[in-house]
Amino acid sequence: MTTIPAGYTPQLAQYDTQRAIERIKHVFLAKLCAALHLVRVTAPLVVDPATGLNDNLNGVERPVGFDVPAVGADAEVVHSLAKWKRFALKRYDLHVGKGIVCDMNAIRRDEELDNLHSIYVDQWDWEKVIADDERTIDYLHDTVGRIVTAICGTLDELKWYYPQLECDLSRDITFVTAQELEDLYPELEPKEREERFVREHHTTFVQGVGGKLRSGKPHDGRSPDYDDWDLNGDLLFWDDVLGCALEASSMGIRVSPESLDRQLTLAGADDRRELPFHKMLLAGELPSTIGGGIGQSRLCMLLLGKAHVGEVQASVWDAATVAACKDAGIQLL
Repeated sequence: MTTIPAGYTPQLAQYDTQRAIERIKHVFLAKLCAALHLVRVTAPLVVDPATGLNDNLNGVERPVGFDVPAVGADAEVVHSLAKWKRFALKRYDLHVGKGIVCDMNAIRRDEELDNLHSIYVDQWDWEKVIADDERTIDYLHDTVGRIVTAICGTLDELKWYYPQLECDLSRDITFVTAQELEDLYPELEPKEREERFVREHHTTFVQGVGGKLRSGKPHDGRSPDYDDWDLNGDLLFWDDVLGCALEASSMGIRVSPESLDRQLTLAGADDRRELPFHKMLLAGELPSTIGGGIGQSRLCMLLLGKAHVGEVQASVWDAATVAACKDAGIQLL
């Protein structure tokens, strides 16, 4: 459901918005590549479902699929490139300390639409080879810090061109585990816990997403075959325009053969063991990596002070959303 903040007025007109989006994408990509030692590569829009390379997300979302007569097989539009990137690092023969980043465009047909969510998802999807002894919380925290520095640095440059922008982000990151959030606010639902915490700690990284907490429920769903549930998390910023926590990135140190074996069983997904990608991973044939996705439209929305993701990306919306935005003077792309 779409909500319109009281008194909302876009800080940039549409022409300047388009120019600012271009600037954000150029500046942030350069800063991210420098911070994490990444090189940009071309990525697929569709994958063969038989490979197991598509992201299963929470396991209930339906991928967009179609037949390809010229190939004699089916194809699926990606949900994300979480698994493809790790496979690509092996193919490209990249070594420890080096990684890749790509523009990921996905269709998530079952997404519930609101100010932050669209069926069209665009991300900077990145992945980096790490040493086995770097699979630690400290390494994860260091990487999160580098990403936050790149985001805040992009905002600094953007404000030089558009001083009327009112976004103000904190470089000080508060790290909290999903279990700690549950202990702090046991009466709240997970998203409500995030809202309460991020309201007070404006830049927050919530660790440990996917596995069950002491309540018997996970903080949020996470596919068992890419992130290690003990070494992952979500990066959230407080959005003053919407008055809510905005998730800018989901990321983590990827599963080892041992953690994949454990998480597949916990998730009731043992059938995936026979897929080519999973066989390679269980056999230790893929490099140790860290990776994640950083929402392009989400980041543009946050930095430009927009109230709806449709102001920074072109997608399809229900009639109620179109009417509410029109009445509020919000122009959807």
